[in-house]
Amino acid sequence: MRTHFEPGHMPPRDFYRLLTSVVVPRPIAWVSSTSPTGVHNLAPHSFFTVASVDPPILQFTSVGEKDTLRNIEATGNFVVNFSPVNLFEEINATGTDFAPEVSEFDQAGLTREPSLTVETPRVAESPVALECRLHRTIRMGDCTLVFGEVTHAAVSSEVLDGSHPRIELLNPLSRLGLDEWGTLGPIKEIKRIRASDWPRDFRPRA
Repeated sequence: MRTHFEPGHMPPRDFYRLLTSVVVPRPIAWVSSTSPTGVHNLAPHSFFTVASVDPPILQFTSVGEKDTLRNIEATGNFVVNFSPVNLFEEINATGTDFAPEVSEFDQAGLTREPSLTVETPRVAESPVALECRLHRTIRMGDCTLVFGEVTHAAVSSEVLDGSHPRIELLNPLSRLGLDEWGTLGPIKEIKRIRASDWPRDFRPRA
C-alpha cells in the first residue's frame, strides 16, 4: 500500500518538504561570495552536485533569489567550501537571513583565507575549498541553477592519503528533511561489475 502525493494538488511548500525528505542525504555546498561593495557572504546550499567532469563544473541551486546568487552574478566568482561535522553549528548559523551588509564570516566567528584564483575568500576552518568562476546561471521555476567552473582546489593535507581525500577524515555533514541533518555512518565498498564479468548465477544478497 502507498500514499500518493500530486504536486498540482498541494501547496508548493508542502511538496517541497516531501521532496527534501526523500531526496536524501544531500551534500552541502557552503558557498562564500562577495558583494559588489566587498561584503563577504557565506551560506549553505543543499541542492548541490558535480555537473561536468571536463571542464570541472559544480552546480548548486538557489531557492529563490538570495545574497549568494546576487553576489555571484555581479562578481562572477565564488568558493564552495566543504561542510564537515565539526562545523555543524557554524554551517547552520550561516543559513540565518542576515541583511546583505552583514557578513556571516563575522557572525559565525569564521576565518577568511585568501583564494588563489578568485577574489572571494575561503573558509579557513573548512578542510576543502573549491574556487569557482561563474559558468552560467539558468532560471528554473522559482529557483536558479548556478554553474561554476572549478579553477583551483585547496585541500588540507591532514585529510589526504597521498592525493586521495579520506572520507572518514573529511567527515561530511549532509541535509535531510525538516531540521534534520545527517552524518557519515557505516561505509560500504563494492566494485562495479563489468558486463563481460557478469555471473550467470548472480543473486543479490539479502
